[in-house]
Amino acid sequence: MWSNLPFDLLANIFSFLPADSLALASSVCKHWHTCVTAYPATAAGARNPPWFVALPVRNRGHTCYTHNPIIDTWHGLFLGFLPHAIRPVASIGGLVLLRSTTSTTLQLAICNLFTKRYWSLPMLNIARTNPAMGVVFGLDESPDVRFSSFRVYVAGGMSEAPSGGAAYEPTLEMYDSWHDRWDIMGRMPVEFAVRLTVWSPNESVYSGGVLYWMTSARAYSVMGLDIGSNSWRELSVPMAERLEFAALVRWNGRPTLVGGTCNEGACIWELGEGDTWGLVEKIPIELGMRLLGVKGSWESTKCVGSDGALCLYRDLGSGMVVWREVEKGRWEWLWVEGCCSVGGKQVQNIPIKGLLLHPNLATSGFPDK
Repeated sequence: MWSNLPFDLLANIFSFLPADSLALASSVCKHWHTCVTAYPATAAGARNPPWFVALPVRNRGHTCYTHNPIIDTWHGLFLGFLPHAIRPVASIGGLVLLRSTTSTTLQLAICNLFTKRYWSLPMLNIARTNPAMGVVFGLDESPDVRFSSFRVYVAGGMSEAPSGGAAYEPTLEMYDSWHDRWDIMGRMPVEFAVRLTVWSPNESVYSGGVLYWMTSARAYSVMGLDIGSNSWRELSVPMAERLEFAALVRWNGRPTLVGGTCNEGACIWELGEGDTWGLVEKIPIELGMRLLGVKGSWESTKCVGSDGALCLYRDLGSGMVVWREVEKGRWEWLWVEGCCSVGGKQVQNIPIKGLLLHPNLATSGFPDK
């Protein structure tokens, strides 16, 4: 009976399984394997908490590390399948957007860390260095039910000037995954191009038709792009001149600011109607002190968030403060030990960029071209 269940019913059952159990289920029979690998939404296990993926920021070695929140265990993932040195940009569903570090001009790719699949994106229409990048995912415009389309927006950066040398590039380009091409969407104010090129760390949040970026210079601010009208605006942030660190993440479907100071701890603000920020939570003092250690400063703190979890971290081995939804509408704070060993082997502490994603065991992430 189990081997003959319709795919849609079997996929719904599998959606309750964490990724490691799903991998075991895929080896039971050919029918189950086909269901797991053909339906990314099933393999994502969206009903379970997202995994934290720690990718080395300086491309050291050939391994990244993932934390499974279901069993509170770290795993190592081999990166030898990547064709060249990369730097992570953002997660897209169960996939990761990467940029090549072997070229000065922007070259992007998509990979699945769990199935070791890798796809290079086409070259941009305008060669540029160090632009701001933003991702819009889950548009569901694809006629293929196995595939969720996404878009990558690239704004600003430096390009070759007509008279020689380099100049700030005041244009916006968009990659559409369904059509597999880049299109120039229009011009942008030069002052926004300059600030995004120099001060944006590339963590973007999409909400309500607007892409938001945090600028990394004090006083902190947020820049927003209405992708429908191609209009730009700047938003102030709470305690902009006093924050020792500030990160923009997605939480509860809204742009959310996480920031802290030595004297006042760390807080979480949500962007509401009228571009006003409202305080929603304060990070527990004891967990904040445990994260900061003897330094007592928030300056090297990083943060990554999703609709199901929010993680503050510093490096691979120092541990994380996690705010996670344990049931609908109820969130709790917890401490996750850093990755110091995997399988009994000691792991070197390194600088990382953290991403949150649901492991995707599907053999494809793009529709066939």
